[in-house]
Amino acid sequence: MKRTLLSILALTVFQITFSQEKLGRPFFTADLNFTLGINEDYEIGNDDDNGPLIVPSAFFFRVGFGYEFKKRVAVALNGGYDFHFNYAVDAFPAYGSLRYNITEKENNNHFIEVRYGKMWTPSSKYSDGNYYGLGVGVQVAGGKRWNTVFRIDFHRKGIYGFKNNRLDSVSFGFGFSFF
Repeated sequence: MKRTLLSILALTVFQITFSQEKLGRPFFTADLNFTLGINEDYEIGNDDDNGPLIVPSAFFFRVGFGYEFKKRVAVALNGGYDFHFNYAVDAFPAYGSLRYNITEKENNNHFIEVRYGKMWTPSSKYSDGNYYGLGVGVQVAGGKRWNTVFRIDFHRKGIYGFKNNRLDSVSFGFGFSFF
């Protein structure tokens, strides 16, 4: 039985190695996201220096590496840093992601992506929790192996102490992927 399994494995590896069509390709990705919020100090009609109505409320930085299968499905391991200005929350999410390319034309993709993982907070004020994400975006083909990515994401961070014990946000981002 061991010889049969070893033979099948060796034959499969040999076939994949010397085949004309590659099943996929590895990639590296990074992006910067930001979230906008309402300025709680803003008053309509008051010309004092309270700032604008809409202000940045969070900043996210993400990096990851993964593997894309037949230009349609990609899986990746990611990590990052999140900072929410309004609440002074630092968070470090580590998660896996699954991306599905809805359309692909001339190496430009429209995609949907789901994320799930853990989130660590260095503060003793907030506990660690789960991280969930759902996003849509566009990946625009660039020169050779570089691609530009634009995305809109919904993030849910399970943090005790917030309303419903979670912190939800919608972010806009841009980044790159390198194949």
